[in-house]
Parts: sequence; structure tokens; C-alpha cells
Amino acid sequence: MGVKGLQYFMDCCCPEVCVTVNLRDMAEQHVARSPDTAPCSDSTDPTLVVDGMACLRHWYSCKNWVCGGQWREYMDVLQSWVEAFNSAGIRLVFFFDGVVEEQKRKEWVKRRRRVNGEISKIFRYIKAHEEQPGRELFCLPSGLATFTCFALRSLGQEVFCSVQEADYEVASYARQHGSMGILGQDSDFIIYDSVPYLSVAKLRINSLTTVLYDRQRFCRAVGLAVTQLPLLACLLGNDVVSEGQMQHIRNSAVATYRKNSPVPHHGAPQGQMVLAVSQFVSSLWGREEEEPGHILQSMTLSAFHQELLERGICAYLLPGQEGLHRNEVSARPPASAFEKYVSPEILKACREKHVAAEGFMVYGVVCEGVIECSNTLEDEEDTELLPQALVYKPCRQHIYGLLLGHDGSAVDPPAIREWFVYPGNPLKEPDVVHPVSLPCGRPSLDSLWFGTGSNVSALRLTSFLTIFDCQEFSELYGTVDASLLAALCLVTYIVLQVQTVSQEDVDAYLSQVVCLSVKSPQDIRQIKLPFLSSRAVQLGSLYVRGLSHLLGANCASGCPLPNAALMPWHSFDGVLFHSKYLLAHSGTDKTVLLDSDSSCLSLFLHLREKLLETCRKRGRVLQSRPRHSATGQSHKTTTGPRGRERPTDWLIFALDHRVGLQVVVSGGSQEER
Repeated sequence: MGVKGLQYFMDCCCPEVCVTVNLRDMAEQHVARSPDTAPCSDSTDPTLVVDGMACLRHWYSCKNWVCGGQWREYMDVLQSWVEAFNSAGIRLVFFFDGVVEEQKRKEWVKRRRRVNGEISKIFRYIKAHEEQPGRELFCLPSGLATFTCFALRSLGQEVFCSVQEADYEVASYARQHGSMGILGQDSDFIIYDSVPYLSVAKLRINSLTTVLYDRQRFCRAVGLAVTQLPLLACLLGNDVVSEGQMQHIRNSAVATYRKNSPVPHHGAPQGQMVLAVSQFVSSLWGREEEEPGHILQSMTLSAFHQELLERGICAYLLPGQEGLHRNEVSARPPASAFEKYVSPEILKACREKHVAAEGFMVYGVVCEGVIECSNTLEDEEDTELLPQALVYKPCRQHIYGLLLGHDGSAVDPPAIREWFVYPGNPLKEPDVVHPVSLPCGRPSLDSLWFGTGSNVSALRLTSFLTIFDCQEFSELYGTVDASLLAALCLVTYIVLQVQTVSQEDVDAYLSQVVCLSVKSPQDIRQIKLPFLSSRAVQLGSLYVRGLSHLLGANCASGCPLPNAALMPWHSFDGVLFHSKYLLAHSGTDKTVLLDSDSSCLSLFLHLREKLLETCRKRGRVLQSRPRHSATGQSHKTTTGPRGRERPTDWLIFALDHRVGLQVVVSGGSQEER
């Protein structure tokens, strides 16, 4: 969520609320008093509950962000971040959004549309300048939140995926377990009556200092009690009560405030707004302990607005806190949307894996009947490349069929509602997608998930590969690394689904996967891209989104492959892929494409032949379609925004991973469609 304008008010208009703290000192003080204040704590270490979604922009500090993500470098950043807290004896517990509540759907759609506009600007910039935009257009790499959960788990951290509003679960967990604080960047955390709210935006990781937003000081500044803060938040506007729905109340409050305060405090308009609405809220209470339900009745609201405010206030009430005489937000597991289609054991496992951030996609399908996918770096003007949501739709349909289908049943499995963001989708309503049974039949889900023995293992692998129409690759299982098998499966699927994918694109995908395994971090850092291709940017995002579908298929099939093998840091680096794309489309010899490494070349040719053989069997013949610089400028350089010279013709380089040698190849220009 987030209260409109409240974070700005605290940072800019109310300095007494912002207290600089040292987290090491804070942890020591917390331990000293924890025997009395944290009886429910399940750890002797001071614990920070981290709002993972709020940290993503701070964690992803890699220089290149537009090419699909520099995942190994990102892993190093996460590891250093975690170690900084571990060295101070601070335990971390991470929470990530696991669902989008339907009452928040309108706000979710609004944000997704706004980001679509920003992505359009990014692609226009790339096509005009052939380089990455500045930080003002920064966009997180596709799939970052999904894979960060798994990254943190691989680093030994405790990670939870929410089954309701993530902010609520963060505040609830922190209060219940007596944590030392919540690390995030969301003004809702000052509204919840929970533990101290600490800023991740102002965190200095080297010194472990940040700003604590003091709830009691905030209450004194605005003249309210903690129990009155939820109503203040709703009147200012949040994800439950939109800003426009309470505009008339705010206008009246501001008029009264200005009339009664000839010299208003906090001259900024937002400062006046928060103080004016706070003054209005305070005036409603005859006594501090009066129930919010009585207060709302005294406001002469319409039935709709009163019910809306009730829901908004209840969203802030944590377990055990008294409030309106209505059901509090339930901590019980939600009823499955399709419980008659799966066993109770499957339902239980779905929820447990989801909460523990060990699964992907299956919880939304089985327990909610809804899945969503946020924005992807896709060029709405490129009509040749299908949006990833449509490319992977057949794969998802097979996953749904595997999870919900019934052998011999005359009843069709239920449809899934998909909220996928892609060019051309207005997001006015979900896409209704029907499950499709696997060609090999529908194996028992209980057997796949809980069965043992070699036959079951083979069935899991067959189910997984069949989802991507790559059954033939079962012979490669155990002979090549699992991450290579997964990558081959994914690239083959992309080729079968997207008819405009060319030989050069396949060479770029496969050479990148093969070469990544022998690249050191220094090798990756030394790669300098002469220019960017908007098409390569989209192909990079398409691949990473495909990895999340591999993950969903793997979970649905009973995990024939270790989930770790499907992580992007094992098979993808955006800059490396982009360099291979430029090389492949320049007609570079395969030996150079594979860094003059004979073992890499041999493996590449082996995987490539398997892909081509599978495609031929399905009537898909790859064509050579080299693409060059979109600008068509030949053998010229222009000065970039930082004063450096950069090539704008299709200068391509090969980086020898052993000596760092850049080999430059040039050629004529051709329009990129």
C-alpha cells in the first residue's frame, strides 16, 4: 500500500519524526531489553523484517539494467548486503508480494499502465540513441522479484511469500515476533501499530545507519493517537481508499485548517494537507478510546463511503488489535478456488511451498484461480516479436492442465484468470485461459509430487519436457548440466513459438549460455557494448520470463530438475547475451562467437544440433536473418551524453575471455525492422 503524500510529509515537513540510528547499536539495545519485550521471539538474535519489494531498486545497482539483468553481479550484491547485517549479529527475515488482492486490483492496473508508458520511452530512447537511457528512466529487469526470493534462500536467508497484502504480513510478523524493526520504504508502516519503521532508501550499508521514523513523535506532531492513524491514512488516500474518493473531505478539512490557522505550519501544500486532515480526524473523537465505528457514523457518509472506510481501517488492524465490530483480516489459509480438482495434500503442499518461497505459479492456479505478471521490457512498436505473455501462453495452458485436469473426466477443468501486462492489453479485465491436457496424458498429480521410484522420476521429467514440446531431450538428462538442459528446452520452445526468431538469435542464446559457465566476473565487467539493439533487449527479457515459466512447469511436474538449475545467474547475463547477439548478427565465425574455446564450441554445436533436429521434426525451419544497426549510420562515431565517443554503425567486438582482447568487425548498414 502507501499513504498518499505521507512519506514526503515525514521526510520534508516533519524533521522531528526522522531519527538517524545505527543498526548495530539498535540491535544491542534490543537484545538488552528483549527478555521483557519480546517473549514471542523465536530467535535470540535481533531480527529485522525486510520488505523485499521495497529493496529491489536499492539492491539492483548493476550498471546495465536494460539488457535483461546482470544476474551474477546482482547475486554478489545481495550476498554482500546480507553479510553486512550478519556481521552485526542481525537476523533478516524477508517478505515478498505473493498475491494481488482483488480490492487492490484497480491500483495495480493503474501502476502497470504507468510503467507501460515508461517502457515505451525506454525503447524510443534506445532506438534513437542505441544506448541505455539514464537513471531517470530506470526500470527493474524483468523477473527480478521472482528470482530474488530464490537468490536470498540460496544465501541461507529466511524468505516468505505473502498470501495476502504483504505490508500487512510484514507488520503482523514483526509485531508477533518482537522484531527490532521493519526495513522498508512505505508510509503504511508508520500507520500499523507495530515495531519501528526503518528506511531502506536512507540505509548506508557500510556503516549500517539509516533513518527511523518515530511513530510516537509522528503522533505528537499531528496531534493524534496511534489508534486514530488508520482513519487518517484512509482519508489521505491509500490502495484501499483511493485519493479521489475522499477529496471532498480533504477539501473541507484544508479550508477549515487555513481559516483557523492564519499562519499555517509546514508551508508546503502536502504538509498543510496532512495537518489539516489530522486536525479533522482529531475533532471527530469525543474521547481517545471511542470506537472507530461510532466515529464513521458521525461523519454523515454515504453507505458506500462508510463501508469503504471500514475496509480501509480494518486493513491496518493486526491480529489481536481491537477495532471495528466486523471480521478482522483473516490469518487463516484462504479456501482453494479449485479444491475439488486436487487432493487436500496437494493444497497443503501448494500453500506451504508458496509461503516458503519454494514454489512458483502453482499456488495462484490451484488456490486462487488467478495469476498475474507485471511489466516486461517489450517494444510495443515491434510487431515481429510476440509479447512474452502470448509466447508462453501454450506452456501455461499445459501447466494448468497438469494441475487441474482429470483422467477420464467428462467435466472440463476450470479456466484461469490471467492478469498479464503486455502491449495491446488494456487490463480492463483478466484474460480467461483454459487448461490444455498434455499430449502424453495427465499423470496423477499426487504421484508426481509425492511418489518415489525411478518410474516416477522418469514421469516427472517427461511431464516437464512435454509442457515445452521437448520430449526428445530426455536423452540428454544426466549427460549435460541441468541448467544447460533447461536453457536448451527454453530456447527450443521460443523457436517453435516465434516464427521470426532466426538462426542468429539461436546462436546468440546458446553461445551465451555455454560461455557464461567459463566467464569470471572480471570477464563480464570487461565487455563493452558498441551499441544497443532494441530487439536484443526484448529477446533478453523474453528469455528471463521464460525461466520463470520453466520454474512453474518444474514445480507443477514435481521438480524433476533442481530449482537452482533454473535460476538466471546460471544461464543468463544481459550484457553477455547482447554481445553475442551483435556478434551473431554480424556474421562472426562460430569459433570467435564461442571465445575460441574448443570445448565451448563443441558443446554449443551439440546443443544447436539437438535444437535444429527437434525443430525439423515439427516442421520449423530456421532461417538466417542478420540484423544490423537501426540507425543505418556507417563507420561514424558520435559523442554520447557523457562526452565519450561511441560507434553508431554496427561495430561488433569479440571479447577474448582469457586476455580481454577486443576484436572489432565492421560492415555495412541495414535497417532493422
